[in-house]
Amino acid sequence: MDEFEAIRPYSDAEVPGVLNRLLADEALLAVLAHFRFPRLAGPLGWLLKPLIAFRLRRQFGSISTVEALQNRIEHYVDRTVERATDGTTYSGMEQMQRGCAYLFLANHRDIVMDPAFVNYAIFHAKMRTPRIAIGDNLLQRPFVSDLMRLNKSFIVHRSLVGRREKLAAYQVLSAYINHSIRNDNESIWIAQAEGRAKDGDDRTDSAILKMMHMSRKSESFAETLAALRPVPVSISYEYDPCDQAKARELYIRATTGTYSKAKGEDDTSIALGITGYKGRVHIHFSPPMTQIPEDAKQMAAALDRQILQGYRLFPVHYLAYAMWMKREPELQVPAAHELFGRQELAKAEDEWNKRLNACPNEHRPYLIQQYAMPVRNQYRVKAGLPL
Repeated sequence: MDEFEAIRPYSDAEVPGVLNRLLADEALLAVLAHFRFPRLAGPLGWLLKPLIAFRLRRQFGSISTVEALQNRIEHYVDRTVERATDGTTYSGMEQMQRGCAYLFLANHRDIVMDPAFVNYAIFHAKMRTPRIAIGDNLLQRPFVSDLMRLNKSFIVHRSLVGRREKLAAYQVLSAYINHSIRNDNESIWIAQAEGRAKDGDDRTDSAILKMMHMSRKSESFAETLAALRPVPVSISYEYDPCDQAKARELYIRATTGTYSKAKGEDDTSIALGITGYKGRVHIHFSPPMTQIPEDAKQMAAALDRQILQGYRLFPVHYLAYAMWMKREPELQVPAAHELFGRQELAKAEDEWNKRLNACPNEHRPYLIQQYAMPVRNQYRVKAGLPL
C-alpha cells in the first residue's frame, strides 16, 4: 500500500474516476448552482443541477491527466485574476532552473489565492506547478477534498488532538515532502506558518522547518533542508478582500481573549478571497537558499528577512503606516507622496478612505495595523534591526 495514500494528490490514473464522482456529487452541483444562479438555485435547483453537470461533463469529461486539467482551468484562473485585480506581476523566476524541484516557502494572507498566485506565476513561466499543502480543516466536505487533490494538493492533518497521532502524521508529512522533491522531482508549496498572518506580521514558524527534518534523522538539519532547495516567496496584495473580517477577529481576540469561528466562516473567507478586489498583486521569488543554518530558528529568521525584503509595498501601506500609533520614528520611513506619483496616490487615498469608513471605529486600529506592519518589518530589515 502507498504510505502516502491518505495525504497525497491524485495521480493521473485516478483523474477520470474522481472527475466522474465529482460530476455526480449533489453537494458540489448545489454549490455551483447557487454561485452561478443565486436567485434561482433554491426554487429551480432540481433543474439547474443536471444542466450544470451536463455542461461540466462536456468541458471536463475527456480529461485524463492532472496536467490536462490544469491546462483546461488556466482560462478560468486567468479570468478570475483579471476580474479581481489591477494586474499581477512576478519577479525572480530567472533564478530557478526548469526541471528542478524546489520547496516554496511563502507568507500567508489568503487561504486559496496565495498558492493560486504562486501557481499562476510558475505556470506562466512554463515550469511545473508545485504540489500544494492544505490543512484538513478546510476539507470538511468530500468534494472539496477531491477538487483540491485533483489540483496537486496534499493534506496536512491539523485537526488531530492526540500528541502521538500528531507526531505520526507529521512524520508522514515530512517523508512525503522529502520524497516529492528528492524522488519525484516535484516542487512543494507550503505557507511559512499555520494560519494566515491576519495582523500583517509575516513570520516563519520554525516548527514547520523542524517537521521537514523529522523523517531524515540520519542527516543533519542543514543537509536535509539544503536538499529541498528552499525558495522564500513574498506574496504582496495591494488590498486584502478579507481585511474587515480580519480586523473584526483581531478586535474580538484583543478584547475577549478568544475567538470562535462561525459555521461556514472559512467558506465565506475563501469565496471573498477569490472574488474580492485586490488591486495590484506581486509575487517575488528569492534565490534558492544555499547557506542553511544548523538551527531551525536561525533558518526561520533568514527566511523572514528574504520574504520581507521581497514584499512589494504599495501606497496604501505607507498611508496606513503614517496613521499607525505604533510606528517607529527611528526607521525614517518616507511619506507616501515622496515615493508615488500624484495620480497613483490619489487613487490609493480614495480606496483607503473607503475601507476606513466601512470599518467600525473600534476595529480601525487593527485594519491599520494589517497594512502598516509590512512597512515596519521591511524597514527594520533594511536597517539591520531585529524583527
